[in-house]
Amino acid sequence: MEKLITYVGLDVHKETIAVALADEGKRGDVREHGTIANTAAALTKLVNKLAKDGRELKFCYEAGPCGYGIQRQLSVAGHECIVVAPSLIPIKAGDRIKTDRRDAINLAKLHRAGELTPVWIPDQAHEAVRDLVRARLAAVRSLRQARQQLSGFLLRHSLHYSRPAWTLMHRRWLAELRFKQPVHYLVLEDCLAVIEAATARRDRLEAHIRAALADWSLGPVVRALQALRGVALVAAATLVAELGDMTRFTNPRQLMAYLGLVPSEHSSGGKRRQGGITKAGNGAARRMLIEAAWTYRFPARISRDLLLRQEGVSGPIRETAWKAQTRLCGRYRKLSHTGKSAKIVTTAIARELSGFVWAIAKHVEAAAA
Repeated sequence: MEKLITYVGLDVHKETIAVALADEGKRGDVREHGTIANTAAALTKLVNKLAKDGRELKFCYEAGPCGYGIQRQLSVAGHECIVVAPSLIPIKAGDRIKTDRRDAINLAKLHRAGELTPVWIPDQAHEAVRDLVRARLAAVRSLRQARQQLSGFLLRHSLHYSRPAWTLMHRRWLAELRFKQPVHYLVLEDCLAVIEAATARRDRLEAHIRAALADWSLGPVVRALQALRGVALVAAATLVAELGDMTRFTNPRQLMAYLGLVPSEHSSGGKRRQGGITKAGNGAARRMLIEAAWTYRFPARISRDLLLRQEGVSGPIRETAWKAQTRLCGRYRKLSHTGKSAKIVTTAIARELSGFVWAIAKHVEAAAA
């Protein structure tokens, strides 16, 4: 005898979880169950209560700041639980009422109907590396902000450095500045101290990322992706940490769509209109690909840094990386000669580059199998 299925919608918050139930079948009962505390003990008590009559439970909740702890606890207990992409939850037109109770009921109903899109769940080791990569990105943002604050301070005093900034010569220029007010020297030294601390933090986290690759299951993919032009350690680690197992995409077009690098479209009848890229999916990974795409505006060649990064990489991966470089460099020149803006050209190159990233990840998986 098959077990009856109950779909459980969870609206998760920091302190509480709103719970709703939907019995299987188009006309199955949908009801509010109540609110529980967001603790492991309260969740265990709820599961035991719902499963006591032998029903099969299928849980779902939105991805958010509370992470994947609930999903992991339910999975260990032997129950199916998906984490839902919030941006892909269907919304009724004209619905202007939003409460925890209604959100939980809506999740349960949509889960029963199969209308929810789950996100990929990383394991704890992968999540730890992703947190490390994101900490490094936060350090870069802090460094950028500190530099902008110093530049703004100097600009208010009509001091502008016309050469490339943040070099040794720039640091010497800053040390030779003269102000009429003694307090301004204190401001300058404080800004420089913040910049030096942010720089040290960035470099320290980057060293930790390099050290973490040895024990990470996806470390070989990170090392292999560095064979590509424009994809050094930080870019490769960010791509793998944010995207996870890229072989879950059956073809590179799915990865391109996931990254939001495909054109948006609004077509009706016989008219087909395409706009800018959708910008869906992971913004950090998309930004890394676009930054890497800028390097393909120069002629194809193997630089010294790229040659060092390719040491120890298998021949097929090096061949794929060279194929990517020759194609994308030529593609960049061809698109530029048509008069398209550099922004559009670079985005198109990033879209094709993601296909080569997928191919290398696929090759690493096949070699490890």
